[in-house]
Amino acid sequence: MTPTLWVIFREFLLIGAVSFGGGIVAYERILLVDKRKWLSPDEFMATLAISQTMPGLNSVNLALLAGDRLRGFWGAFVAAAGLMLPGGLFVLIAGVAYSEGADHPMMNILLAGVAAGATGLLASITYKIGDQHFRHMRSLLMIVATFVLMSVLKFSLVTVLFIMAPIGLYLYRPRAEEPRK
Repeated sequence: MTPTLWVIFREFLLIGAVSFGGGIVAYERILLVDKRKWLSPDEFMATLAISQTMPGLNSVNLALLAGDRLRGFWGAFVAAAGLMLPGGLFVLIAGVAYSEGADHPMMNILLAGVAAGATGLLASITYKIGDQHFRHMRSLLMIVATFVLMSVLKFSLVTVLFIMAPIGLYLYRPRAEEPRK
C-alpha cells in the first residue's frame, strides 16, 4: 500500500526528532526496511549507495530518494522536510543559546557529551549496516587499515583513499570462474 504524504512526513519527522549525529541512516533503515517495509534490504543499500554519490548529506539524500520512490516529487519533498525540520529548529535554538552563553563552563561539558553520544551512535550504525563485512577477514583488514591510517597516522582522507582504493579494488575484483570439467 502506498503511504500518504502525511505518513511519510510524520515518519521522517520522527526520525529527525530522535536521531542524532550519524545515526539518522540507521533510523531510516529501520523505518524503510524493518518497520514499514517500504524498501527491501537490497533496495535500501542501492538507495544508500546512490545517496552517497550525490552532493549533500547522505541521510537527506536517502530521504529524498525514498520519498520519490514512494510518492514522487511531493513524497521526496515531505520526506526531506520532515527529516530536516527538527534538526533545523534544534540548531537554531542551540545557536541562539550558544551565542548567549558561549563562555559558560557547562557549555563545553554539554558539547563533549553530545560528541560522545554521536560517536557511539555512528559506531552502532556502522556495525548494523556493515555487519556482514565484519565477518570476512579481508573486509576486517580494510577496516583496520583505514582506521590506522586515519586515526593513528593522521593521514588525510584523500591520501587514505589513494592508498586504500587500489587495495580494495584488487581485493574485491571479479574473479573468473574455473572451467567445469
